[in-house]
Amino acid sequence: MTARRRIRKGKSWPPAKSKVVAMIKEAIVDAYTESEQRTGFYTLLDERLATPFDTEILGASLTVERIDMTNDEQLVAICRRGRSRQSIPLLDLPLPDPRPAGAEWIEAYRLWAAGEW
Repeated sequence: MTARRRIRKGKSWPPAKSKVVAMIKEAIVDAYTESEQRTGFYTLLDERLATPFDTEILGASLTVERIDMTNDEQLVAICRRGRSRQSIPLLDLPLPDPRPAGAEWIEAYRLWAAGEW
């Protein structure tokens, strides 16, 4: 068994909905408006998502350098490929396998944004 497999052993994906709902509640505690809730997710993603990490979009490899919030309050991944940088909406970002530490926070944000929790 390789080291990578040992690290991932026991970690199912996607995380259980009950776990993700608990994470959503943590992110939006004391946040009353949608704007405040989105800021709560941004703060937790900034703290808990391990960056940088590599992923692939449309066959192109790129590096997710960090998560940011745009002026219109969208959460985006700031991605780099060579000298080029581009922001990709977090809702559209494909996650690599293995996923970076803290990727479950992206799933929590996606579930919250879809209003399905």
